[in-house]
Order: sequence, then C-alpha cells, then structure tokens
Amino acid sequence: MRIAAIAVAFAVSTTPVQLRAGNLFSIDDVLKIADVSEPALSSDGRWLAYTVTESNLQRDEQQSDLWRVGFDGRGRVRLTQTEASSEWRPQWSADGRQLAFLSDRPQGSESEPKPQVWVMPRAGGEPQRLTALAQGVEDFVWSPDGKQLALIAYDPGEPVSGSVRTPAPIVIDRYQFREDGRGYLGNRRSHLYLYTIADGRLDQLTSGAHDEQLPAWSPDGKLIAYVSKRGADPDRHLNFDIYLIEARAGGSERQLTTFPGSDLDPYWESRPAWSPDSRRIAYLQSGEDKWIYYAPWQLAVIEVATGRASQPALIDRCFSKPRWSPDGRSVYALIEHSRVTHLSRIDVASGKVQALTHGARFDYDLDVSASGRIVVLGGDDARPYEISAVEKGGLRPLSDHNGWLRDRQLARVEAIHFNSADGTAIEGMLVRPAGYEPGRRYPTLLRLHGGPVYQFSHEFMADWQVYAAQGYAVVAVNPRGSSGRGFDFSRAIYADWGRLDVEDALAAVDHVVAMGIADPKRLGVGGWSYGSILSNAVIARDTRFAAAVSGAGASNMYALYGHDQYIREYELELGLPWRDRAAYDRASFPFLHADRIRTPTLFQCAELDANVPCLGAEQMFQALRSLNVPTRLVIYPSEHHGLSVPSYLRDRLQRTLDWYDRYLRAPLP
Repeated sequence: MRIAAIAVAFAVSTTPVQLRAGNLFSIDDVLKIADVSEPALSSDGRWLAYTVTESNLQRDEQQSDLWRVGFDGRGRVRLTQTEASSEWRPQWSADGRQLAFLSDRPQGSESEPKPQVWVMPRAGGEPQRLTALAQGVEDFVWSPDGKQLALIAYDPGEPVSGSVRTPAPIVIDRYQFREDGRGYLGNRRSHLYLYTIADGRLDQLTSGAHDEQLPAWSPDGKLIAYVSKRGADPDRHLNFDIYLIEARAGGSERQLTTFPGSDLDPYWESRPAWSPDSRRIAYLQSGEDKWIYYAPWQLAVIEVATGRASQPALIDRCFSKPRWSPDGRSVYALIEHSRVTHLSRIDVASGKVQALTHGARFDYDLDVSASGRIVVLGGDDARPYEISAVEKGGLRPLSDHNGWLRDRQLARVEAIHFNSADGTAIEGMLVRPAGYEPGRRYPTLLRLHGGPVYQFSHEFMADWQVYAAQGYAVVAVNPRGSSGRGFDFSRAIYADWGRLDVEDALAAVDHVVAMGIADPKRLGVGGWSYGSILSNAVIARDTRFAAAVSGAGASNMYALYGHDQYIREYELELGLPWRDRAAYDRASFPFLHADRIRTPTLFQCAELDANVPCLGAEQMFQALRSLNVPTRLVIYPSEHHGLSVPSYLRDRLQRTLDWYDRYLRAPLP
C-alpha cells in the first residue's frame, strides 16, 4: 500500500483546436521517459553526478547509467554504458577526484554478479571494482579522507553445493516473515562493515538480530551514524533509532536517539545529516508507533555529545532529505504541502522557513556541496524530474534528458477545489481531454492514489497524458487520508478505510459532472495499491461507474493478515482479526459486500508482490466471477509491487485503456 527551472508551457485551449495525431502523447512515449535521480555534488561544487534510468527495449528491462555535468552546465557526458548492467548511487570522494558507485556488472567469469562498489576517475574512464562481497553491497559512503568505505551488506548466506539442484526448505521463526523485493525473510540481517581501500580489508562493525541502514560518516572522520531497530524483537515495532559507532574495527557503539517512535524510518530515503563541525545531526522524526505512516515526518536536530534533540520548525507537514548549510546555521530540506513539495531553508536557531522553489512543482531530492552550491531534483505537470542549480535568480537547468517532450502536445493539469458531502474541503486535479470543446461531455476517469498517506502532486503523470490524448477527462482526487494537508486530514481514515475517502472521491466526480465536463453515464475508476483498495470500495458503495481497473489491491483484510508484509501495521491500526472484528469488517467491506458490485472490473497484480499480494486481486476477481459481473484477472510474472519490466508496463497501460474503451466508448453526441 505504502509506497516525491525554466518552465515549458503546454496548454489546452478552452476552444476547439486542430490536433495532429502524431503530436499527441502515446503509450509508446511512456517507455521513452528517462528517470533522472540521485544528484551528487562534488565537495567543491564544480561537478554534478547523477543517475539516469531508461528502458532497454531489446533486453526488456530498466537500465541505469551515470552522467556528469559541470555546475556551469557545460560538459554533460555519459560516464557509463554497460550492455547488460546498471550503475547507480554515485558518490564523490572528498577531494572530488574519484566517483564511486554501485554496479551489478560482472567481472571475470561471474554469471550472477551482485552489486559491488566501483570507482572511476572524475574525468571518466575504465572503472575499477573495489569490493567483492559474495552477498553484494546494499549501500555505502566514503570516509572523509577517502581511504575507507562504510558498507551495508547482508550476512553471507549458507554455502550451497553446485550439485544440489533442489533448494533447501525455507525455515522461518520471525514475526515479520515477508517483504516485497526480498521474499521470505530468514535470519540473515544487514550489518555495517568497514572496508579499507588500500588492502581490501573488511571488518564487520555490527552484528545481531537486527538490521543497519543509511550510513553517514562524520566530517571529522571519527564516527559513523546509521539507523537500526533494536529491542527484544525489532520486527514488532517501528521504533527506528540513530546509532553511532567509532570508525574502527572493534569500535564502541551507542544509541543516539531515544524518542519512543520512529527516528529516521528508512522508508523516507534520508540519511542522517551531519553538521559541518560533526557536533549535530539533522534527521526526520515521526509520531509514536500507533500512528504508523499517518503522522507527518518532522525535521529534528540532535546534539551528538548530549543526545539533546529539538524540532527547529514544528509545522504540520512532512519534511525529507535534510542537508546542512556549510556554515551550520541552516538546514535545507524538502517540505510537502497540498499538491506540491518545495525545497526550503530552515534557520535552526529561529525556526524560520524560507521556500527556495515555488509554484506548481514537485521536488524529490537535493544536494548541497561543502562550498555552498545547491541542486534540486524536481519536475512539474509537463516535465519529468530534472536537476537544476538553485541560485538567487531562480532555477537553472543542469540536466535535460526528456527534451523530446517539447514536441508533444500535452494536456494542461488544473487544480480543482470542492466540498465533500459533509462540507469538508477537498482538492484534486483535472485534466481535460485533447481537443476539448466547451459544452461537450466526455468519458471521465477517476484516478485514486496509493498510500493511503500520499497525494497526487504537480508532477508528470504519464498515464494521465495517455488518457487525455485518447479523449478521456481525468479527475485525480486527494481524499481524506492523503498527505500534504496535515495530521488530522491524514488520520481521518485511521482504521476506517473506504468511508470518508469514498465520499470525497465521489464528490470529485460530482464536481466534474457539475462543471459540464464529465459524462455521468461514462465514468471509470481505477488505481494501484491503496488506489485499488479504494477503487474496490467505491464500486461496492456506488454503482454509477461503467468500468473499473483495480491494480495490486485487496479487500479481504482477514486474508491479508499474515500474508503480506504489513503485520505490524495491521495490528497497530486494525487490531487482531479474532478480537477486533468490527475494524476488519469495515476494512473488508468490498469483499464482504461484493454482491453490491455491478461495475465491470479488470484486476491486475504482480506475481511476487509481498506488499499487496495477488491474493487480494484473486479473491475480488473470484467474487465477481461468481456473481457473473464482467471481470478479468491479469498477473505479471516474477514482478514485485512496482512493475519494472518495460513490456509489462506497456501491457498494463494498454490493457487498462482497452478496458475503459470497451465500456466507456459509446458514440459521442
């Protein structure tokens, strides 16, 4: 369920326009989009390295490569281009002379290489592999002197004889025994290692029945910070804490944070951020375990010597990706608001927040060099993520990997506001179809986001553009339960899924019908993950929808308990199914009342998904099949919750469009 410059104007006129079919955004265009990520500035701020992920259609897989560009915008060059491997997570050495990264490229006769740390000169050239861990490397950071690496790696697996063809039985005694992307969880854990570059020495720094993640080396080189969950059974709680260990073999370890809730949940993709003088760490702090992901993630600062923590700017919004200014007086971070996320500077002493990016955009990552230069990764309704320099005059583009979109006529995304049935103010977005003509009603798709604590923002949504190009209006709603509008708005659906958020979603449809855009007889609904869970609830409570597409969802929470990866979250929010029947009945309404569904529904799921397993889609499909409601089930083999195989991504969107076309394409008047 859980699952973030120079503007280019693309507009749809409110009067009829002549469109060239070849100029509209298509399904094939979706696979042309380059995903820019992981901006990394050299210490002196002169160079920017980053990752670009693209679809390799010949191999039918996603592949990532490294790029480099000067902060002045010159010399943009691709650093890696391996035929069947990927490179990612670029990190500069402190002197800026070397660039280290992770890669799964083979060396020698390796047939199934694991990700290892590689390094290349700043100017590029043939990389050299540094590590050779049998289990691979999950994460790493440089030491300040460039002589060592702090690694995160899983415990080595049991040796397997080459003659053994039948896998050994999987034996599990853990409370949480499954995780998307990892499958069944045994007793192997991820721990912190110290790797010395000169001689290849590897020292294990941590051990035990817990995992370590997100390492960060102090600028003075003495300590390594990282995140871990400890206690009698770490699987049973969400109380992540920051730990410190001396950066040497046998170094002493101590727990730094003590808040009885999550201090830097790895889900937030934000490392502990050391102040330049190594005396403080900026990080993210959530609420107590009870509120799981509903409570906003607050910026916190803790003194390393005393453990005294504070929240310099306590606002009812989510922060992420904190970075210190070189003078140690400010922290840069991303702050989420309704439908936007902006880069801001937070003065630590006063708590004053100053937004550095503005308008209808979604910022996802940033970096700050020791010299004070800043870059931000972000996009908007018409542009996928790109990296820009942040300067007094605004944003200056540094990357440009999707310039071909300027040749496409994209539909304009507009903000909408309306009230739900009980008067609650709700917000969302509307995309009018290509060639929109005022006074004409169009088939309309209600899109519902995952989470539930997430939101639709002003970021590039490729599927919306495909729908609009095919003549559909799209209404995307941020119902109660969404992020961006504070704790109370998010927790309004706590342990009560599919009631208030359904009312808000239906109010969005009513609003677009009242605008004279949506045809009330040609309405579709759909979403992925919690968007699918909510779609099931919508069609179980309202029969006006002519078609639905429900991807990676579930509606029988009794069956999902103990089957997916959310055992803690179920017990914290819904309780125990044999005791808290009312809560599970509410959450399972669409399955327990499947006989109320009349909407033809396409169900989709990923075979290896442990986030929302196929069981959820299978049960709803079987229920509608039993009731003779038109339905179909599509399963994507060997895929996890987020599909990655290009042909499957295309297939999913094409099947979704075909399903809507089948039931919503009555002749227009």
